[in-house]
Amino acid sequence: MAPISLADIVSTLPSDESWGPTTTTEALVDGVPYAPYSKGDKLGRMADWTSEGKDGRDGRGGRQQYNRNYRDQQVYGAGTSSLFAVQVAEDESSFSVVDNTRTSTKTRGFGRGGGTIFRGRGRGGRDQRGGRGTFQRVGGRGGQQNGYYDNRGGRGGRGRRFGWKDYDKPQRNRDSSINIKPDWQMLEEIDFNRLAKLNLETSAGEDIDTYGFLYYYDRSYDKPPVKNTERKLNVVDRAAYNITTSSDPIIQELAEKDEATIFATDNILSMLMCAPRSVYSWDIVITRHGNKIYLDKRDQSSIDMVSVNENAADAPLEASEGNKETINYPNALALEASFINHNFANQTVMESDTSKFEMTHENPFYSPSEETDPLASKAYKYRRFDLSLEKDEDPLHLIVRTELDAVVKNNISGEDQFLTLKALNEFDHKAQGSGGALDWRTKLTSQRGAVVATEMKNNSCKLARWTIQSILAKADVMKLGFVSRATPKANDRHVILGVVGYDPRKFAEQMNLNLANGWGIVRTIVDMCLKMNEGKYVLVKDPNKPLLRLYEVPAGTFEEGEEEGEAIAEGADDEE
Repeated sequence: MAPISLADIVSTLPSDESWGPTTTTEALVDGVPYAPYSKGDKLGRMADWTSEGKDGRDGRGGRQQYNRNYRDQQVYGAGTSSLFAVQVAEDESSFSVVDNTRTSTKTRGFGRGGGTIFRGRGRGGRDQRGGRGTFQRVGGRGGQQNGYYDNRGGRGGRGRRFGWKDYDKPQRNRDSSINIKPDWQMLEEIDFNRLAKLNLETSAGEDIDTYGFLYYYDRSYDKPPVKNTERKLNVVDRAAYNITTSSDPIIQELAEKDEATIFATDNILSMLMCAPRSVYSWDIVITRHGNKIYLDKRDQSSIDMVSVNENAADAPLEASEGNKETINYPNALALEASFINHNFANQTVMESDTSKFEMTHENPFYSPSEETDPLASKAYKYRRFDLSLEKDEDPLHLIVRTELDAVVKNNISGEDQFLTLKALNEFDHKAQGSGGALDWRTKLTSQRGAVVATEMKNNSCKLARWTIQSILAKADVMKLGFVSRATPKANDRHVILGVVGYDPRKFAEQMNLNLANGWGIVRTIVDMCLKMNEGKYVLVKDPNKPLLRLYEVPAGTFEEGEEEGEAIAEGADDEE
């Protein structure tokens, strides 16, 4: 093919100013009507039978309700669809359908099969502008109204449903119970799913020795309070001790006699056994000295505090999370609950020097010359449990210091029964963090089972710890007191609404609490420590994840001298 010169190409260009395909006004392509389109048209459906017609209504006379997801989408060629519109000779809008059927003036109200709907705003008057709430019944039996409740306490349907879009809530960032230092070495990370699969069957344990004394329980608290009267919770100053394991002189003597390998208190051991139920952060100091393992707690540790609604779906919020009620912060509620438990145990016993149950030895922690307050009703039982396996060459025993709070005469046999006294507390059933709790003042007598079931859900870890402590101490009855604030806005005045007694072993079955799983967790942690060198370790519950971390720490950590040195150093930094 002969080459084409540039001059020939230029000469073939059109002489007018525009260039490109020639424009035409014809709307036929090979005799078929053709609708031009714009590049801005979106490719959608070939034919849209649901597009709105005249006056925004469909062919059936009703306003369009279908395909609302496509109401903002432009259909392909919609800009020029009028080219194919059929021109009707007459206006169809002037025609209407006339219904000549006779209608009854009577309306069916709440009879069988009626369909009545009232809508309100959850609060306000009784008319449509804000009735008692949304009462809704469609086609039910007369008199059986299927109302439902929103989370604001009134009947209504416009409130947020409990649990709705809980998956979409932001993750809470809680603080750790202990400051992890850079020189700590992490050795193990244990997920709760692994802990839940552990199992170790043990015996009921044996008593080694008992200390202290117990007052008799006041049975008048078991009776429901008289109507329109409230039993106040009084402040009872009594000397009670919660000494950590390694500071206990009795445990030190038992360790010297080589009575066991592992030593702990019931408070610390119950926290470890209930670890999979815990949400808040906690820590246990583990010391290996020779072939002995000591499970300790730090001073002012979170283990000593009584949590409130820890397991609730909507647990109490911190100040940083938008909670404006300072008395309802998690730490404030924990202090309040610990204060209630201390005073409740002292108030519900009958103090008498002539009628009290004396243990074998006196209280090992009480010094009359140093203490000004009288001694509280408390008995300490040192008990031994066998955690050995068949493959073990040497037996593995654990000694735990357990506590009892009172004693009571059996109504039938007249024998003495040992008690543990614990108190559940209600701060405000309408406030954030209440976990959907019922009003105890009105529901405790008539719906006690529902109240206890709600507490099992919202305080699963706390109740499980109390139950395990009662079982470890071999208590016959666990008394649960229900204490509420005198007014929701004041956290320093409380009333006792009732006391209920439970068999700890049956209560554990109701909570689905497996004691063998707890012993399996203890044996697993102890085996990890026995494989390591002598030293000090810290087991920490992650504040935001369901897992435990085991750290190796320097030998002098958590000792009084080091803590004082840190405080002095921090003060010097502040002065600079």
